[in-house]
Amino acid sequence: MRGGEAPPGIRLLRSLRRSFRPGDGGEQETRRRRRAFKYLVLILTFIAYACYHASRKPTSIVKSVLDPDPPPAASGRLLPWPAGEIFLRRSADELHRKKEGWPPFDGDDGTVKLGEIDLAFLVFYSLGMYLAGHLGDSLDLRLFLAAGMIASGCFVALFGMGFFWSIHNLGFYIAMQVLAGLFQATGWPSVVAVVGNWFGKRKRGLIMGIWNAHTSVGNISGSLLAASVLDHGWGWSFLLPGGLIATGGAMVYLFLPAYPEDVGLPSPHGLSKQAEAVAKEEEAPPPPLPAAKLPGGSNRGNAVGIVAACKIPGVVPFAMCLFFSKLVAYTFLYWLPFYLSQTAIGGEYMSVKSAGNLSTLFDVGGIAGGVLAGYISDRLRARATTAASFMYLAIPSLFAYRHYGGSSKAANVALMMVSGLFVNGPYALITTAVSADLGTHSSLRGNSRALATVAAIIDGTGSAGAAIGPLLTGVLSRTGWGPVFLMLMVGAFVAGALLSFLVKAEIMEILRRRRWKPPPAGDPEGEGKSKPTNKKSSFRFFWI
Repeated sequence: MRGGEAPPGIRLLRSLRRSFRPGDGGEQETRRRRRAFKYLVLILTFIAYACYHASRKPTSIVKSVLDPDPPPAASGRLLPWPAGEIFLRRSADELHRKKEGWPPFDGDDGTVKLGEIDLAFLVFYSLGMYLAGHLGDSLDLRLFLAAGMIASGCFVALFGMGFFWSIHNLGFYIAMQVLAGLFQATGWPSVVAVVGNWFGKRKRGLIMGIWNAHTSVGNISGSLLAASVLDHGWGWSFLLPGGLIATGGAMVYLFLPAYPEDVGLPSPHGLSKQAEAVAKEEEAPPPPLPAAKLPGGSNRGNAVGIVAACKIPGVVPFAMCLFFSKLVAYTFLYWLPFYLSQTAIGGEYMSVKSAGNLSTLFDVGGIAGGVLAGYISDRLRARATTAASFMYLAIPSLFAYRHYGGSSKAANVALMMVSGLFVNGPYALITTAVSADLGTHSSLRGNSRALATVAAIIDGTGSAGAAIGPLLTGVLSRTGWGPVFLMLMVGAFVAGALLSFLVKAEIMEILRRRRWKPPPAGDPEGEGKSKPTNKKSSFRFFWI
């Protein structure tokens, strides 16, 4: 069932603030109330998904503690970045000290086992995404999201309890990752659907590009939070983020209005639920079309099936592009702190805590990349072209980071942020603005209940790539980091190439909008042939 009543926290706010009270339906008052609720939705969904990503960072921070690696420098008196130093050197004695770790990750195959726990999380996260998307369109999004956050927090914390309970069984940690992955799948389709329910397409790329900073903010806060308590035992690095996401779930339950209709406002995508009911009584519905020709089904407002959602033009190409895009992004998410702790930068090695602190700068670049990609795609009205361009530019940035990032600290920071910009830019664009565009595609005939399903298909397919990247890294890194970066560059190229047909369509549409005919093949200079024309093109921009 879907929600039809305002959240309990909103009912409380209505008694305190006029902006949240139902009014007499005047146009000016409706605009004021809609604006107030839009701000509330953006803030709450931002916090919610930042909590999701914060709870995924501890495994990357504690890898160098679980894996047989020299212990970190004694730095308990120092605060984590940005309050303290980023680079904390390890002495030569520490580099040659007897290796320690946490069984079962302290053997020669430690990196492989760490890759296996990443794989367990991401495989079930990907599988759970498809189910979660359909459930999100069928159930009350507020209750669904809140329950998923609280359950996720419990299993993240239970992983950390393995430290306090002295558990050394690999099966326990894999089981906790499997359950955490299933419940974390509730997050992305839910928050995208909620934001899509409230916002139309105008400036969607820029708005969602800024809003998508929650991913990087969550990564940064999760890294700093996990690193700040690492000296007290790696279990605390899981308990704190687990408590954080559970608290965020309580906030969502109390205050998040998932649908405009729940607080007495009309939907920006068509008829409200009440208006649809009246229209259904007063006017007989048209004869239903076959399901294959009507992805949204014959009843607007009903959840869309996975197969029907896949038939929306553009869903499959963007989903496959995200497969390789997330392969690159999540390899950095799970392995960058480990890579930094084992790589000499300016002739010095960093402690585990320092590596966790420094890795946050990759996400700082990612914030800028998400905003820039959203802004450019809005101006050009070309989502695929923007995403593909960023992926191609990620290739030289990854090459430069691998070969020149160790020359000095300044070079490492600069190249890391540039890599984050180009890697996270298209990832952010596809999972936000593109998913919302396709979830409200014209072929759905006004049905806004496909948002969670479409977002789940795209991000679920991407999460399959996110599972493969960290797993391959655990294997390839045993022979050196060169093969890992080669894998990342190939993944970035394939991601851009998969959008080639959409890019061609967008370029043709841009030319059509400008009413300018390109020079014929036999006249490369375009002399006397390239003239403005008023003739309408028969080409239809097929994915927006």
